[in-house]
This record gives sequence, structure tokens and C-alpha cells, in this order.
Amino acid sequence: MGLGIQKMEALLRLSAISMLVLAACLVGFDSQRKVIFYIEKKASFKDLRALVGLVYITSLAAAYNLLQLSCSSCKRTSSLQSSTYLAWLRFILDQAAVYVVFAGNLAATEHALLVVTGEEKFQWLKWCNKYTRFCVQIGGSLLCGFVASLALFFIASISAFNLFRLYSPTKLMHLKPKS
Repeated sequence: MGLGIQKMEALLRLSAISMLVLAACLVGFDSQRKVIFYIEKKASFKDLRALVGLVYITSLAAAYNLLQLSCSSCKRTSSLQSSTYLAWLRFILDQAAVYVVFAGNLAATEHALLVVTGEEKFQWLKWCNKYTRFCVQIGGSLLCGFVASLALFFIASISAFNLFRLYSPTKLMHLKPKS
């Protein structure tokens, strides 16, 4: 693997980690209190299950990328067979991280849209006209999550390149001879 690709992957992982941690913190520490008709009401991320899931998903994805970043500086294995297994494992885990983070952000976006617009058939009220700061902070978190998803997509592309460069271009699923 070229040194330029390693640096690019490390930079992408660092940016993904920072965006994922920022998204988790923006959601996790978001709450707002309002007095409505002499009753104090509080809006928190715990009121929306999709946001609770988003905190867990972004936290786990950030931890996984931090682990991958720390393991990339470890000594590489010399066996072609074991490096192939590790490349497959990284490829599958990176793909899973992209899909799970993107799906979690989409679910949270859908839930946030219901909070913005409300739904009269289900008697769900609009929150954003009462809890403006709460909604703005959730919107910023969703933006960070989608930027992190984009970075994770490029990381998964690099891990796919690192995996499939080990195989012969002429023989299907045969490893390249060791040179």
C-alpha cells in the first residue's frame, strides 16, 4: 500500500472520527426547557428513539475508526494469506460502518422531520416552534453525521482497493504471486 494512500486513509479516519464525535455530542448533550402554560417542559434527545440510536451508532463508529487508526500504525503481517484475511475483515467492517451510520442518520432525519412538521393524524405536535435551539442543534448533528458518512464511504473505497489489489487481474479470485 502506498504511503499516500495510508496518509489519505488516516486523514479520512481522523475527519470521520471528529465528525462522529461531534454528532454524538451535539445530540447527547441537547436539551431545552420551556415554560408552557405554567408547566415546565423539557425536550431532550431521549424523547426521540431515533436520536438515542444515533448517539449509540455514531459513538460505536467513532470507536471503531479510532481502533482501525491505531491498528494501522501496528506492524504489518508478513504472510500474504493472513494479510488477505485482515483485508477482507477491514473491507467488511468498513462497509458495515458506512451503511449503519448512513441508515442511522436517515432514521434520525426522518424522525426530526416529523418533529419539525408534526402529524395531526397521530396528534404529534410541532416541536421546533417551541424548542428552536433544540431543533437547530439536532440539524447540525445530522449534518455532521452525513459528512461523516461521506468520509466513511471514501474509507470503504480505500479498503476495497487495498483488498482487491491483492488478487490477480487475470485469474478470478486467485491471489497475486508473491514477488
